[in-house]
Amino acid sequence: MDDTVPLKKTPLHALHLSLGARMVPFAGYDMPVQYPMGVLKEHLHTRTSAGLFDVSHMGQVLLRAKSGRYEDAALALERLVPVDILGLKDGRQRYGFFTDANGGILDDLMITHRGDHLFVVVNAACKDADVAHMRAHLSETCNIELLEDRALIAIQGPRAHEIVPQMWAGLDAMKFMDMREGPLHDIDCIVSRSGYTGEDGYEISVPADRATELAEIFLSHHACEAIGLGARDSLRLEAGLCLYGNDIDTTTSPVEAGLEWAMQKARRRGGEREGGFPGADRVLAELEDGATRRRVGLKPEGKAPVRPPAKLFADAEGLNEVGHVTSGGFGPTVEGPIAMGYVPTALAAPGTQLFAEVRGKYLPLTVTALPFVTPGYRR
Repeated sequence: MDDTVPLKKTPLHALHLSLGARMVPFAGYDMPVQYPMGVLKEHLHTRTSAGLFDVSHMGQVLLRAKSGRYEDAALALERLVPVDILGLKDGRQRYGFFTDANGGILDDLMITHRGDHLFVVVNAACKDADVAHMRAHLSETCNIELLEDRALIAIQGPRAHEIVPQMWAGLDAMKFMDMREGPLHDIDCIVSRSGYTGEDGYEISVPADRATELAEIFLSHHACEAIGLGARDSLRLEAGLCLYGNDIDTTTSPVEAGLEWAMQKARRRGGEREGGFPGADRVLAELEDGATRRRVGLKPEGKAPVRPPAKLFADAEGLNEVGHVTSGGFGPTVEGPIAMGYVPTALAAPGTQLFAEVRGKYLPLTVTALPFVTPGYRR
């Protein structure tokens, strides 16, 4: 990161400071990594109760077809993603990713059908490049608007349904990946039942000038605590969710990353709208024939965490290097170290023993199924 460029601040920045947050640079923003409770307790509180996350650094984008028709916006975006956008129902959200000409992943994103247009949420570190990518390829048929005047708040955890719906009757009836637009405490919001922790919860797009007011209302609930980036990372790792720049990037294909579930039948070989996205030849071939390597869960033996970019070996002597770790640390819920990484497909079966190089030693670990915790989504 360029130290000469001032860090940006989210609309909740002053609130973080008032809550005693320890701030760190992240994706060009000054962000809270933890609060006085500490990362471990913040993690466990989210798993057992509810946590508030500031994710306002992420990009919120509106994609509208110049024709005014949703179908035209959907078909336009399908030129950049291997996802069925045309078949997405009104008020529903879907996970997707931009691919490049080599079938690598440019970014992962959330896509929502909002009546006559699309609402897209992209990663903070990629949002300028993502918007430029969309404008370069879609501007002839669509208007692309990066919303600069909105914050994004996530309420995550098994008690989230006690906190958000009390402000808006009926929100508890929402299912995972539903989205609605309406008032929370007379504040016009866009609410989705989604998140990136493996827990039930809501993500709320709110006008920037009302974000602190809304966050303070949530935090006034006895079950809700502010949670920083440290716990957010350990929560998503336990949930087996990818972090862009670590677990996925332009060197990884969606199939290598184990993201086949996000590519619907309509976009696969023999589908109604087969291919048509960057890198389709490689991605479609891997969907049918498999990839040569896979992202896997890893469970180290003992208590020592294995962190990226630790190398993985097939033998305890470190003679046969087979892959590397992309995410790793301590999993508070599973009470032990966990990791994810890439290995040859032949070594990707759960139960396979491998070895990670950590400070000159080769520590045993076992390939395990993802996720490490059972998701709590309301389906």
